[in-house]
Amino acid sequence: MDKKSIAGIALVAILFLGFAFYNSREQQRYERQMAEWQAYQDSLAAASRGELPADAPQAPVAVPDSVAAAAEHASRVAVLGEYLAAARGGEAETIEVENEVMRVRFSTLGGQILGVTLKEYTRYAPRGERGVPVELMDPASAEFALNFYIKNGTRSVPVRTSEYLFTADPVQSTPDGAQLATFRLPVADGAQLVYEYRIYDGAAPERDYLVDFRVRMEGMAAAMAGQSTLGVDWAHTTFQNEKGFKNENMYTTLAYRLPGERSIEELGMSEDKKSETLSETVDWVAFKQQFFSSVLIAPADLSAADLSFETFQPGSGYMKRFRARMSVPYAPQTEAYDFAFYFGPNKYSILKRVSVAGDEELALERLIPLGWGIFGWINRWCVIPVFDFLRNYIPSFGVIILILAVLIRLIISPLTYKSYVSMAKMRLVKPEVDELAKKYPKQEDAMKRQQATMELYRKAGINPMGGCIPMLIQFPILIAMFRFFPAAIELRDQAFLWADDLSSYDSILDLPFSIPFYGDHVSLFALLMALSTFAFSYVNYQQTASSQPQMAGMKFMMVYLMPVMLLLWFNSYSSGLCWYYLLSNLLTIGQTFAIRRMVDDTKIRAIMEANAARKSNGKKSKFQQRYEELMRQQEAAQRARRK
Repeated sequence: MDKKSIAGIALVAILFLGFAFYNSREQQRYERQMAEWQAYQDSLAAASRGELPADAPQAPVAVPDSVAAAAEHASRVAVLGEYLAAARGGEAETIEVENEVMRVRFSTLGGQILGVTLKEYTRYAPRGERGVPVELMDPASAEFALNFYIKNGTRSVPVRTSEYLFTADPVQSTPDGAQLATFRLPVADGAQLVYEYRIYDGAAPERDYLVDFRVRMEGMAAAMAGQSTLGVDWAHTTFQNEKGFKNENMYTTLAYRLPGERSIEELGMSEDKKSETLSETVDWVAFKQQFFSSVLIAPADLSAADLSFETFQPGSGYMKRFRARMSVPYAPQTEAYDFAFYFGPNKYSILKRVSVAGDEELALERLIPLGWGIFGWINRWCVIPVFDFLRNYIPSFGVIILILAVLIRLIISPLTYKSYVSMAKMRLVKPEVDELAKKYPKQEDAMKRQQATMELYRKAGINPMGGCIPMLIQFPILIAMFRFFPAAIELRDQAFLWADDLSSYDSILDLPFSIPFYGDHVSLFALLMALSTFAFSYVNYQQTASSQPQMAGMKFMMVYLMPVMLLLWFNSYSSGLCWYYLLSNLLTIGQTFAIRRMVDDTKIRAIMEANAARKSNGKKSKFQQRYEELMRQQEAAQRARRK
């Protein structure tokens, strides 16, 4: 290696060692400065709290209390601007506005609704007593926020309105009879966000439960950063208002309506969490409970993004935590948004008439689960009008249910009579049917046996489906009642006999333990309903088994299993529903015995013989022709399998 190479290596080594030494000293100096800066920050924080470090000298150093606040404010001003920085401090105020039906509390923090009290309704306290007014939301969890961006120099600053203190104008009475609560949030020089809430008191429930909500964007166009939407976040936690947590949870969910649709969509029931992400626009979003709802209505439509809820555990006093994250379109020329809130009962007569400017068909009545298809039609066009009519003259809802049950039995009594006569005819021709079974005992003669049986029925004027069709027609009414009573707020807090609330279960004995599938109480209405179902099933089985041999194998399910299943199912259901089913069973049993006494088997036999003589050479009905063709096809298929 020559001298030049050795000199070069030595020079590189010296430079490397020198750089390492210099870098080490700079690192130590940087760490020392950072430690001194952190100590200084800690001392400022301690001074602002009136504290001193343990090793500080006994003579205190005079530090103004406003040092930390001033530093924090300066930092906020640098980020948010002067106006928004000023709105981040101070104590929030609560303002109340009320009318005859509700009391609404507003908070200057976020300019939002903090709570709603419904004056005409009370909820169950944890120990089961009434007296506490219904609160639609927990104030600690209530939140309504608009999210947008403003310009501050060259940067875009996110703003969430629920984090800022609004200034409140004095509540004013307007010429149209409303109370106006106004909240303002200055955003920049000459730009402010204004919330206006209008609450009416016009003795019209569909109007009085509404809160008109207008958002005005005064001079905001110059302050807004480039964006095409404003975020809308709405959330709150609902209390448990009814006696049974499980039953109330079945009807508590988040619902929404798509524009132009008569039906609504729901997230469904869940005992845990549930969420849904939408890309469509919606007319309104509802945080729905069994008998009460909070609804955000937007005539200009909301673009829904995320809808969700979480379910609390029984005994917590709460039902669900709802949240809806949405957006509305924004353009620089946008001056205002018109929204509305509905805070009130799920009462069909009220929700049907709720409307806001620009959207006449809100379909809020669909929040009441009256059933789909024919079940909903029966409730909307038959049951509810009759129920509302009777309420005007009869104060007892238990008596109204009795009258409703009697009216329904009278309406379907012709079907019941027809069903009984049909089964009586089949009972009378059963000996002839048994003779045909003896005449064609082989399996390959099944078609001949069925053809002979159908010919016998035809001549006697018997419709094989005559006993089933009336029962099928009654089935939609039973289902409609099943949907109506648990959803009828009119029954809420209405006492009858030993039940203190027809909308909830009655309890004559509270058990110290919970029985699986049954519960921790004994409902007398449910027990009586199950016993009446047993009696009805037994009478019905006695009547049908003699005429339809295939019913013999159904005895255990019909007579014994069904009443037990209904008892387990209905023990925590509406006592009004159990009362109706009890009445329906008793009336049907009485009707059956009355028809049995009126109908003479001898006369029926004479009618059947007259029919047989008249139809001995008559043409076969289309039903009989189709049935015989089906039997021929089945017999051909059986022959093919045997081959």
